[in-house]
Amino acid sequence: MALRILLGVFFVIGGQDMKKRLAAVIGLCLFALVGCSSAPNQPDPASAADKTAAAPSEAGYRVYVTDEVSGELSIIDPRTLEVTSTIKLGKRPRGIHASPDGKTIYVALSGSPIAGPGVDESKLPPPDKSADGIGVFDVAQNKVVRIINAGSDPEEFDLSKDGTLLYASNEDIGGASIVDIAQGKVLQTVKVGDEPEGVTTSPDGKFVYVTSEDAGTISVIDTGARKVIKTFNVGHRPRHVAFLPDGSKAYASRENDGVVSIIDAMKHEPIGEIQLGEAGKIKPMHITLSADASKAFISTGRGKMVFVVDTKTDKVLSSVEAGDRPWGVGVSPDGKMLYTANGPSNDVSVIDLEKQMVVKRIPVAGSPWGVLILK
Repeated sequence: MALRILLGVFFVIGGQDMKKRLAAVIGLCLFALVGCSSAPNQPDPASAADKTAAAPSEAGYRVYVTDEVSGELSIIDPRTLEVTSTIKLGKRPRGIHASPDGKTIYVALSGSPIAGPGVDESKLPPPDKSADGIGVFDVAQNKVVRIINAGSDPEEFDLSKDGTLLYASNEDIGGASIVDIAQGKVLQTVKVGDEPEGVTTSPDGKFVYVTSEDAGTISVIDTGARKVIKTFNVGHRPRHVAFLPDGSKAYASRENDGVVSIIDAMKHEPIGEIQLGEAGKIKPMHITLSADASKAFISTGRGKMVFVVDTKTDKVLSSVEAGDRPWGVGVSPDGKMLYTANGPSNDVSVIDLEKQMVVKRIPVAGSPWGVLILK
């Protein structure tokens, strides 16, 4: 178009030497062509938008948080530290774990009404048993694709090492259900201590530890025999168990003692304890390990703190005030950030572990409970 305009100018200009007119036109054309050739070097708006959209994945992981009261799953982008989406799951989503390949997330759902310690259950509304189950969330589709049976009132659970079975605590019946995930049915329910909560599979997959809040015990299920082979006492209201990767040792949080029990996971017996704080004020809840298992991070509920323990010496290294009743806790793959679910304040605290401080509190839906870090 620019060349046509210049040629028009050539023919209308009169009274000048032909060579001069031709040189002028050629010079103008060359100038226009040089300007046009530089245009492709400018950023393409569509390309820039695509890069912006893809940028969050560069963090290498996502944070998934179950919200017990709202019945939702909040997904947090660790680069922006914002909730990117919220998905409806069902009633009382609590325990949350991923399949071995990371393509599926499982969430415990329950129709039993929320009741804290000492609540008169006879005054509570009747449970909705139709809401009990394990929600199966497809990560790629970003939605719940089905709900499978896991017995009555499932709260926590863990998977077999091959990802085919699921072991769930059934709080209201004092049992632990063994679930075939593909078939979506309970294969067997094993009797454990009353008010079971924490469920953790050993690193070799041979055993499952189930804590009993009421009895103060841990039941050891032999996964091959599908039966309890041992039950041992640990203290008041054990909540959660975390194994070291080599299976030699495990830690169990004891809510009412302010203590974490150290367990010989080969002999299935306690061998020591770590005092975190005053009983009744510091209430150990969930335990997670760093990627290299050199540190254990323990949330303390109404104690508001997260404690960092050296797993070699079993000594407390530090503590950070996380927020209101930190419950579920997860650490980033690079070990730099810790995330805690704070139920009463409806937010997730982000703790910079190097700075030992909360750098942000992210608002989420009603009463966050569990945290899953998924690469």
